[in-house]
Amino acid sequence: MGLTKEEKQELVKKYGKNDKDSGKAEVQISILTNRINELSAGHFNAHGKDNHSRTGLLKMVGKRRKLLRYLENKDITRYRQIVKDLDLRK
Repeated sequence: MGLTKEEKQELVKKYGKNDKDSGKAEVQISILTNRINELSAGHFNAHGKDNHSRTGLLKMVGKRRKLLRYLENKDITRYRQIVKDLDLRK
């Protein structure tokens, strides 16, 4: 199942400037990370041969990587904070 409206709103409140700021890079990265984790952990265990969803997953991973690269070049402190909060890099 996807992200509920309440979960998405909570991520926007946590990482955005206000309740309606869903365009900020941190908000988009957190939403994508949530969707990626849900797909990779839950969906593909039950549906291992779902190649169409796997393609969508790879597109989401690529988009998140681009957003992280943008944030790293734009503001390194914001980048480090979001990576630490979402536990992306080991």
